[in-house]
Amino acid sequence: MSLSVEEGIMRIVNRVGSVFVLVVAGVVAGVVCSSPAFAQAWPSKPVRVIVPYAPSSGVAIATRLVTDELAKSLGQSFIHETKTGAGGAIASAFVATSPADGYTLLANSSSHSILQVLTPNVPYDTLRDFVGVTPLAELPLVMVIAKSKGIRSVQELVASAKAKPGSLTFASAGVGTSAHLGAEKFRIAAGIDVLHIPFKSTTDGVTEVFAGRVDYVYTAVASVQSMIKDGALIPLAMSSKRSASLPGVPTIEEAGVPGAGYSVWTGLMAPAKTPREVVLRLQQEIVKVLATTDLKERMLKVGAEPFTLTPDEFDALIKRELADNDKLVKAIGIRAQ
Repeated sequence: MSLSVEEGIMRIVNRVGSVFVLVVAGVVAGVVCSSPAFAQAWPSKPVRVIVPYAPSSGVAIATRLVTDELAKSLGQSFIHETKTGAGGAIASAFVATSPADGYTLLANSSSHSILQVLTPNVPYDTLRDFVGVTPLAELPLVMVIAKSKGIRSVQELVASAKAKPGSLTFASAGVGTSAHLGAEKFRIAAGIDVLHIPFKSTTDGVTEVFAGRVDYVYTAVASVQSMIKDGALIPLAMSSKRSASLPGVPTIEEAGVPGAGYSVWTGLMAPAKTPREVVLRLQQEIVKVLATTDLKERMLKVGAEPFTLTPDEFDALIKRELADNDKLVKAIGIRAQ
């Protein structure tokens, strides 16, 4: 069927008009989703918090303390989901490809700024695919060893390692985790030859140390506090600063190994395109809950020192740490996976 010129023009106009309406609708939806009103309505449903480590890890414990308070202040549940493995890459990749709507968050440690240095082929880009919300706390790691080993100080551990090079072992939750690099930095600074045994989770590594099958581990205070109290594990040193929950335990440098200090944090990240207003509102709520005396005290009891930054400051910290960790990995001699 042939069309007159006038009919053809009208069909084109109608089609263009329909496309225009769809485009405008999309733009309006985008504006609404990124508006202050959308941020104020958030969260209107439960928020998923993806954690790369076992529920007994310092990251999981500190994050849950904060999100429990957020649930009260925001009126929605924060549901923790554990996705362990690959040094945190499984959890990070999941969040990187999740909808950027503020309902899926990543709870991670300083390992977030390590893994891509060690494993360039991870299926995400640390800077491009995430936006930092804020750190929640500094988590000084504690080096522990089983009581049955008979070692009571860092100097005794170093002496034992030097007496039998290659005979001692240390655990971690995987290659490239904060605990791994902290222990490697200690190894280099102390000038000892020890073997790294990576596990799928912090819990697995601590269990092996407790059983005496692996010699020592750097881990968050919260994951071993009860075993230290019971005397089953001996705390030898803190990775960067003394802990309020273990005030008598020296830092690794105070224990006689200069240059071995290693700082660790835990924080929340979101997919990169999460509405800025939502990121800012979440950060502001976290600052509020961490300012309460009750939460501060509970955080300190599990070895977590409250610590916050603005999203821009947090992103800048992660960017600096990526560069610093690149240098550290090369100095340590860990091969990219």
